[in-house]
Amino acid sequence: MQTSAAGPSAATNAVIVDGVFRALSDPTRRHVLERLSRSPASVSELAAPFDMALPSFVAHMKVLEQSGLVQSKKSGRVRTYQLVPKRLKLAEDWLGKQRALWERRLDQMDAYLLSLKETET
Repeated sequence: MQTSAAGPSAATNAVIVDGVFRALSDPTRRHVLERLSRSPASVSELAAPFDMALPSFVAHMKVLEQSGLVQSKKSGRVRTYQLVPKRLKLAEDWLGKQRALWERRLDQMDAYLLSLKETET
Protein backbone atom coordinates (compact mmCIF):
# COMPACT_ATOMS: atom_id res chain seq x y z
CA MET A 1 0.00 0.00 0.00
CA GLN A 2 1.17 3.48 -0.75
CA THR A 3 1.70 6.06 1.91
CA SER A 4 2.80 9.63 1.58
CA ALA A 5 4.37 12.14 3.89
CA ALA A 6 0.82 13.27 4.66
CA GLY A 7 -0.14 9.81 5.97
CA PRO A 8 -1.74 6.57 4.83
CA SER A 9 -3.46 6.33 1.48
CA ALA A 10 -7.24 6.19 1.11
CA ALA A 11 -6.98 2.46 0.39
CA THR A 12 -5.00 1.90 3.57
CA ASN A 13 -7.53 3.92 5.56
CA ALA A 14 -10.36 1.85 4.07
CA VAL A 15 -8.70 -1.39 5.20
CA ILE A 16 -8.16 0.08 8.68
CA VAL A 17 -11.77 1.29 8.95
CA ASP A 18 -13.02 -2.13 7.76
CA GLY A 19 -11.03 -3.77 10.58
CA VAL A 20 -12.40 -1.33 13.14
CA PHE A 21 -16.00 -1.94 12.10
CA ARG A 22 -15.40 -5.71 12.10
CA ALA A 23 -14.09 -5.45 15.65
CA LEU A 24 -17.02 -3.27 16.70
CA SER A 25 -19.56 -5.69 15.22
CA ASP A 26 -19.44 -7.97 18.26
CA PRO A 27 -21.18 -7.01 21.55
CA THR A 28 -18.48 -8.65 23.70
CA ARG A 29 -15.79 -6.54 22.06
CA ARG A 30 -17.88 -3.38 22.40
CA HIS A 31 -18.34 -4.08 26.12
CA VAL A 32 -14.58 -4.58 26.48
CA LEU A 33 -13.96 -1.22 24.80
CA GLU A 34 -16.47 0.45 27.12
CA ARG A 35 -14.63 -1.06 30.10
CA LEU A 36 -11.23 0.02 28.76
CA SER A 37 -12.52 3.58 28.27
CA ARG A 38 -12.36 3.88 32.09
CA SER A 39 -8.83 2.50 32.58
CA PRO A 40 -6.40 -0.17 31.38
CA ALA A 41 -7.12 -3.69 32.63
CA SER A 42 -5.67 -7.19 32.65
CA VAL A 43 -7.12 -10.01 30.58
CA SER A 44 -8.56 -11.66 33.67
CA GLU A 45 -10.26 -8.41 34.76
CA LEU A 46 -11.71 -7.92 31.29
CA ALA A 47 -12.85 -11.55 30.98
CA ALA A 48 -14.50 -11.73 34.43
CA PRO A 49 -17.98 -10.43 33.42
CA PHE A 50 -18.29 -12.84 30.47
CA ASP A 51 -19.46 -16.43 30.61
CA MET A 52 -16.96 -17.88 28.16
CA ALA A 53 -13.76 -19.88 28.15
CA LEU A 54 -10.59 -17.80 28.44
CA PRO A 55 -9.26 -18.90 25.01
CA SER A 56 -12.49 -17.65 23.41
CA PHE A 57 -12.17 -14.35 25.22
CA VAL A 58 -8.53 -14.02 24.21
CA ALA A 59 -9.62 -14.46 20.59
CA HIS A 60 -11.83 -11.37 21.02
CA MET A 61 -8.87 -9.47 22.41
CA LYS A 62 -6.76 -10.48 19.40
CA VAL A 63 -9.40 -9.05 17.05
CA LEU A 64 -9.42 -5.80 19.01
CA GLU A 65 -5.63 -5.62 18.99
CA GLN A 66 -5.34 -6.46 15.29
CA SER A 67 -7.83 -3.69 14.50
CA GLY A 68 -5.68 -1.24 16.46
CA LEU A 69 -8.46 -0.38 18.92
CA VAL A 70 -6.43 -1.68 21.85
CA GLN A 71 -2.81 -2.33 22.62
CA SER A 72 -1.33 -4.65 25.19
CA LYS A 73 1.81 -5.01 27.19
CA LYS A 74 2.99 -7.97 29.18
CA SER A 75 4.59 -7.64 32.59
CA GLY A 76 5.61 -11.02 33.94
CA ARG A 77 2.61 -13.28 33.42
CA VAL A 78 0.04 -10.46 33.28
CA ARG A 79 -1.07 -8.96 29.97
CA THR A 80 -2.68 -5.54 30.32
CA TYR A 81 -4.76 -3.86 27.62
CA GLN A 82 -5.52 -0.22 27.03
CA LEU A 83 -7.74 1.63 24.59
CA VAL A 84 -6.28 3.33 21.48
CA PRO A 85 -8.83 6.10 20.77
CA LYS A 86 -7.17 7.17 17.50
CA ARG A 87 -8.67 4.17 15.67
CA LEU A 88 -12.16 4.98 16.95
CA LYS A 89 -11.70 8.44 15.45
CA LEU A 90 -11.21 6.90 11.99
CA ALA A 91 -14.58 5.15 12.27
CA GLU A 92 -16.19 8.31 13.60
CA ASP A 93 -14.78 10.31 10.68
CA TRP A 94 -16.10 7.75 8.18
CA LEU A 95 -19.56 7.86 9.76
CA GLY A 96 -19.48 11.66 9.74
CA LYS A 97 -18.74 11.73 6.01
CA GLN A 98 -21.61 9.33 5.35
CA ARG A 99 -23.98 11.41 7.47
CA ALA A 100 -22.98 14.61 5.66
CA LEU A 101 -23.50 12.94 2.28
CA TRP A 102 -26.99 11.71 3.18
CA GLU A 103 -28.00 14.98 4.82
CA ARG A 104 -27.00 16.80 1.62
CA ARG A 105 -28.99 14.34 -0.50
CA LEU A 106 -32.04 14.62 1.74
CA ASP A 107 -31.82 18.43 1.69
CA GLN A 108 -31.75 18.31 -2.12
CA MET A 109 -34.78 16.01 -2.18
CA ASP A 110 -36.62 18.27 0.27
CA ALA A 111 -35.92 21.32 -1.90
CA TYR A 112 -37.11 19.43 -4.98
CA LEU A 113 -40.33 18.31 -3.28
CA LEU A 114 -41.00 21.85 -2.05
CA SER A 115 -40.53 23.18 -5.59
CA LEU A 116 -42.99 20.58 -6.89
CA LYS A 117 -45.53 21.59 -4.26
CA GLU A 118 -45.14 25.27 -5.18
CA THR A 119 -45.71 24.56 -8.88
CA GLU A 120 -48.93 22.66 -8.01
CA THR A 121 -50.41 25.68 -6.25
